[in-house]
Amino acid sequence: MTSPIYISAIAAFLGSAAGMMATAISNWVTQHRKHRVLGKTRAHTHRHKLYKQFIGEASKLYADALVNNKSEISNLANIYALIARMRVVSNDEVIQEADKMGRRILETYLSPNREFIELPNLINEMDPLRDFSDACRRELQAL
Repeated sequence: MTSPIYISAIAAFLGSAAGMMATAISNWVTQHRKHRVLGKTRAHTHRHKLYKQFIGEASKLYADALVNNKSEISNLANIYALIARMRVVSNDEVIQEADKMGRRILETYLSPNREFIELPNLINEMDPLRDFSDACRRELQAL
């Protein structure tokens, strides 16, 4: 026969074990979610900085290409290094738009220089990074 004392002790032990397991599982789930959110935040911040750097560099090079026929190879290498870094973390649309901008900069260096008086005719070309920016915004919103 089982003594009521043993039944009470076993029930207390099982209740304690169940409470401990629930606490452990709850803590694990909370930590797992926290790490996942932190990882997404880091990825978002990393991409945002990378895209910001690319936009700054590409803008300077494009403006320089409009008025010059020569470029420092190191400047062009910097833009392609940024594109290579994007290939690691970005979606295909962003990479495709970055490649198009890189080619546009090269083509602009190879084309005749533009004069300030031509500015009204260049208005349509003055936002060459719009497609890239839009692709980046869509990707960052999807994160």
